[in-house]
Amino acid sequence: MLTLNVVAPPSILPKFSAQPSKHQFNYINYRLANTGRRKLKVSRLRFLKDNSTQVVESPSTLEEVEELQPEEFVLVEKTEEDGVVEQIIFSSGGDVDIYDLQTLCDKVGWPRRPLSKLDAALKNSYMVATLHSIRKSPGSEGNDQKKLIGMARATSDHAFNATIWDVLVDPSYQGQGLGKTLVEKIIRALLQRDIGNITLFADSQVVEFYRNLGFEPDPEGIKGMFWYPKY
Repeated sequence: MLTLNVVAPPSILPKFSAQPSKHQFNYINYRLANTGRRKLKVSRLRFLKDNSTQVVESPSTLEEVEELQPEEFVLVEKTEEDGVVEQIIFSSGGDVDIYDLQTLCDKVGWPRRPLSKLDAALKNSYMVATLHSIRKSPGSEGNDQKKLIGMARATSDHAFNATIWDVLVDPSYQGQGLGKTLVEKIIRALLQRDIGNITLFADSQVVEFYRNLGFEPDPEGIKGMFWYPKY
């Protein structure tokens, strides 16, 4: 008998079969009213008579911004008929093996990218969220099988804007709301850091998926423009 405990509500996740060509991208924007007050420490410059300056601290009514700690928790746990327990672990700590990521990209049909560039993209991301499957067999403690089944990342200017990239889920795990959870967790983390202008690029097959998460294509007439090398 199969028992399933879903922490996040399931939803229909569109199939990510292939990376779209550059002509298929849609620029999508997500903006929310500020849901929380950002706590800042403010300083002013005072100009003195001798043309020098002095840093003046504002009254301590505003606190410094608190850095959010990475999250890690069990999103789904299920027990199979043979007693094998599978857990799906969500993490925002950015723990990604580039070879595992390349394998996942192969599964969804994305063209291969140089590993050195994949590594650089991950290291320079503002946030990387992952889903790992961990399978535990009865009587085999310490021999858990772990594999990467989902990932999404975001880049940001750390103040106003962020862009979500590379949302992908292993085809055998699609349709369980995992992609939705990845995107929602990234959005929530960005909003907690008072970053409210969030964009992404999507092909036409998944525009409705992102629209259901609150994204709008070309809001208020905003259009994305692109420059590509001619070689």
